[in-house]
Amino acid sequence: MTVVNFRTDERSERALAELTADGATVSDAIRQALVDAVRLRRREQMRRESLAAVSDPADLAECRQVLTEMDELRAW
Repeated sequence: MTVVNFRTDERSERALAELTADGATVSDAIRQALVDAVRLRRREQMRRESLAAVSDPADLAECRQVLTEMDELRAW
């Protein structure tokens, strides 16, 4: 395990106080905050990619074409 030291500022002190108010240790709070930050970053990236895809006329045309082809394959 890596040990990390960092200097807090006012904002991070307030955040740590909030994250440890339920009795969590500072280490646990920081570990969870890192995991949450990565999860949020990934969600934001997926959101940006989704917005780009929904705005791409070529992608929309391809989706319509696939739906048309799938309709043709229906048995009923």
